[in-house]
Amino acid sequence: MFKKFYPDYDVDSAYKIPYEELYQKGVRGIIYDIDNTLVEHNQDATGEAVCLFRRLKAIGFSITLLSNNKKERVERFNRRLKVSYIYKAGKPSPKSYRRAMEQMHTNPGNTIFVGDQLFTDIWGAKKAGITSYLVKPVAKHEEIQIVLKRKLEKIVLHFYRKKKGK
Repeated sequence: MFKKFYPDYDVDSAYKIPYEELYQKGVRGIIYDIDNTLVEHNQDATGEAVCLFRRLKAIGFSITLLSNNKKERVERFNRRLKVSYIYKAGKPSPKSYRRAMEQMHTNPGNTIFVGDQLFTDIWGAKKAGITSYLVKPVAKHEEIQIVLKRKLEKIVLHFYRKKKGK
């Protein structure tokens, strides 16, 4: 029942994924959520994010930001990163994930998705056939609607980790 929400990988941070290895294995596109995946909610791109994106571009990745946020928020975050983006994405609908792959000229077999929420980010990536990486949320304090989702996520993650033997 919960398997449709299970990530392919469960990692501590978007900044600790072995990107060079992924590129060697044929991954060419990365789709990122923004808030609580790369930075705290509503924060501009940090120096750490800028360095990561510079590194990813040098490796050869195509990158797209995929956010349910409004245009102003996503454009402001992207100001220093200068990658493609989709705002008001409607996650978990797979439509925006497919659009992101079209923008990057990639496909589900050579694209990964990195996000912090099971019921939007990961479920949408799974519906689009993309390998998903669940990261721990960057922020310690979140908006109330996210806090409620996190309680449900804990239940799903319990069964996921039990299955994985973690």
